[in-house]
Amino acid sequence: MAQKPSIPKGTRDFTPAQVAKRAYIFDTIKKAFKTYGFEPIETPSFENSSTLMGKYGEEGDRLIFKILNSGDYLKKVDSGLLSDKNSQKITATISEKALRYDLTVPFARYVVQHQNEIEFPFKRYQIQPVWRADRPQKGRFREFYQCDADVVGSDSLWQEVEFVQLYDAVFTALGLQGVTIKINNRKILSGIAEVIGASDKLIDFTVALDKLDKIGEDGVKKEMLEKGISENAIQKIQPLFSFSGNFVQKIAQLKALLASSEIGMKGVEELLFIGNAIESLGLTTAVLDLDVTLARGLNYYTGAIFEVAAPKGVKMGSIGGGGRYDDLTGIFGLKNVSGVGISFGLDRIYLVLEELGLFPDTVKETTQVLFINFGDTEALYCMQAIKQLRAKGVVAEMYPSAAKMKKQMNYANKREIPFVVLVGSEELVENTFTLKDMVRGTQEKVTLPALLNLF
Repeated sequence: MAQKPSIPKGTRDFTPAQVAKRAYIFDTIKKAFKTYGFEPIETPSFENSSTLMGKYGEEGDRLIFKILNSGDYLKKVDSGLLSDKNSQKITATISEKALRYDLTVPFARYVVQHQNEIEFPFKRYQIQPVWRADRPQKGRFREFYQCDADVVGSDSLWQEVEFVQLYDAVFTALGLQGVTIKINNRKILSGIAEVIGASDKLIDFTVALDKLDKIGEDGVKKEMLEKGISENAIQKIQPLFSFSGNFVQKIAQLKALLASSEIGMKGVEELLFIGNAIESLGLTTAVLDLDVTLARGLNYYTGAIFEVAAPKGVKMGSIGGGGRYDDLTGIFGLKNVSGVGISFGLDRIYLVLEELGLFPDTVKETTQVLFINFGDTEALYCMQAIKQLRAKGVVAEMYPSAAKMKKQMNYANKREIPFVVLVGSEELVENTFTLKDMVRGTQEKVTLPALLNLF
């Protein structure tokens, strides 16, 4: 007996109804991207390993899917490496390509490679799948889509202001109210590390702090201790875990904490600019909140960082995130090109909309009218009408075979097709169609012009 087929953990099949709902989110985001002046690009699903490795930190590197070289990939491996069973060294020998981990690093590669064709500042959007060898759980998959918008070639903080507005515009259009746009600044985190005497442990500090919502305050402190951050230093950051108040009040607390740090005060200044601009411009449904524990674990962020939280009561990780990266293209040789960008988590947004029942009824893509098949003569007559309906953009189809009437009607019911057309010998003689409303249970005879006018 053949083994039942399956798919890898962390991946999914999508039904027609699910694809339609996903397309609704894609279209909403894409429309906003275009409205804000972003242009689309696409990059390959896999890159050279050298492009991706070392750009996401130690944890990120472990989650990158490596692709084995073609042919006899073990032939060139030194026998000593094989006997040592050092997977990291062996991997570098047998794998030269990898699936992309996100869209930002490939975008940086794209900018450097096409710099002579690009007009700066360059505003691009990209909607494509990415892959991460993560542990699958609710809202976390190994294959998922990212919807990114970035600007490179400008260090203006007005870009950050626009991205906050862009988040608000998209979630408003999706009917998702009560979303919180969390903001912080990497310069503030650098300032805090400086103030507590742990500047040399900045990466360890931010990586641990970024896990606050997952492992809690005690877990963060434990990890910091394990990474060599002193007990005294950890005590100095205790106020971080109890910051409260509105945006302005939190800024005041940060000023007091970071008074001795030049880089920290620069971060406060940038946050204040963004906060004041949003206060003046206003948001429709989202709320901007300063979260001093927000770190985002990616090493390339240098300024403002964003993370979007679902409405209260919905248990879900972040549904969006991003930030400022002052020299990401520098890793590929193009120095001093500042950039900033955000991403929408399509899959998590889908789950939130589903849980809250926010998908419009119009999203459901189904055939509008099904023609019952009573035989070849009737079918040909029906196809003339179907051809004209389709020319009008009406989704119309005919049951492919002259099966029993009950079977064809059950097919229409199961697919929730709202109208059925029946054509028998009587309709052929009268040159009419019997239209049945499957919702109301009523039916009437109509001419072809009348049928066309009904849709």
